[in-house]
Amino acid sequence: MNAFRLCGDLFHLLSIMVLLLKIRATRSCRGISLKTQELYALVFICRYLDLFYSYISLYNTVMKITYLATAFSIVRYMRFDKVVRQTYDKEQDTFRYIFLIAPCALLALVLNHRFSPTEVLWTFSIYLEAVAILPQLVLMQRTQNIDNLTANYVALLGAYRGFYILNWIYRFATEKHYRQWIVWISGVAQTALYADFFYYYALCWKAHQRLQLPA
Repeated sequence: MNAFRLCGDLFHLLSIMVLLLKIRATRSCRGISLKTQELYALVFICRYLDLFYSYISLYNTVMKITYLATAFSIVRYMRFDKVVRQTYDKEQDTFRYIFLIAPCALLALVLNHRFSPTEVLWTFSIYLEAVAILPQLVLMQRTQNIDNLTANYVALLGAYRGFYILNWIYRFATEKHYRQWIVWISGVAQTALYADFFYYYALCWKAHQRLQLPA
């Protein structure tokens, strides 16, 4: 644990809290991609199977349970809440996430640290997290209905990944045998997906305007 990772975890948690605040306070999920939220739920399920057989620390366990619980809570609101689900823009959120899941699954079978069920699922979660934000970004480009809470949610997710890259750089410089090529490459690829978003986010923030992305 170091300051960069702690900041990354806090930004990740804050992004989820902002999204839950939007849904609960406004009773609306307009502008939010259910596809992205279901992909994140799948990421957490595959990554945190070690909750059943491994204990690292209380902090680690609490964060894993929190991510799982909040992911399922968001999906439940969007799918089953009588009021919230009526605001879901199903016609626009049409990204076919099988085109993300299938390649990530195949890649995890081929490129992994060790060929075992738990290791392959963990690696799959790393690859899938790198692209899980794509349905959300596509939805925002299509609808141009981007409220401040939704924009801030995506920005906080990008900040989380940015601090994790700083965490990897710090650990590489201070830990002699620290090498995680799969995690590093996936994380950099994920951060690159946010580049266009952050460019327009910064422009609109500077101009005090509501975020708009080019179609």
